[in-house]
Amino acid sequence: MRKKIVSLLFAACMLLAAPVCMAEEYNMKAGDNVQIQVMGHEDLSSTYVARTDGKFEYPLIGTVDVTGKTVEGLTQELKERLAEYIVNPLITINITKMGSTRVFVLGEVRHAGLHELTKSHRALDAIGAANGFTDKAAKKKVYLIRNGKEDNIQFLNFNAFLKKGDVSQNPVLQEGDCLYLTSNHKFNFGRDVLPFIESWYFMRRADKKF
Repeated sequence: MRKKIVSLLFAACMLLAAPVCMAEEYNMKAGDNVQIQVMGHEDLSSTYVARTDGKFEYPLIGTVDVTGKTVEGLTQELKERLAEYIVNPLITINITKMGSTRVFVLGEVRHAGLHELTKSHRALDAIGAANGFTDKAAKKKVYLIRNGKEDNIQFLNFNAFLKKGDVSQNPVLQEGDCLYLTSNHKFNFGRDVLPFIESWYFMRRADKKF
């Protein structure tokens, strides 16, 4: 019993620490609050909010698109673009608030469907949004379908994270990702996932028309 409690406490600490270490692998998107600091240039240092199209306006260089970029990638882009006006600009970028990420959590969870992650965007945050596992859920082999594509499926072992702290088994999720939990490791993409993915993309296309 004591060992189980220690494992749970360890997992909780890892989850609390997750937002701090996710910035390097996180791909930015609409709604993100991006804090930019340029050493020696207060007029270029502020926090910018990416619009619904993933862009914001920045002094001197104009429109900046953050969609799909990491902090490192955006930092390099701004250095190159600002170099036309500033010699060797020193830039620091932080994500102070992340926009929401919509992901599917299907199968052996208590509230299957499309869920919106607003604070932390890792796999187990999505499980929490779905009210947790069912008693039948096989946590050693969880399907992660990246961007809803059948040819981009990974496998996660949640037990390895919960019991051993293997953070690679609790990755950051991106818009449109899907987690599927089985009770017997049987999985059919066309039957179990595709109908949900297709309905979501249909709604996204409809939203863009208005």
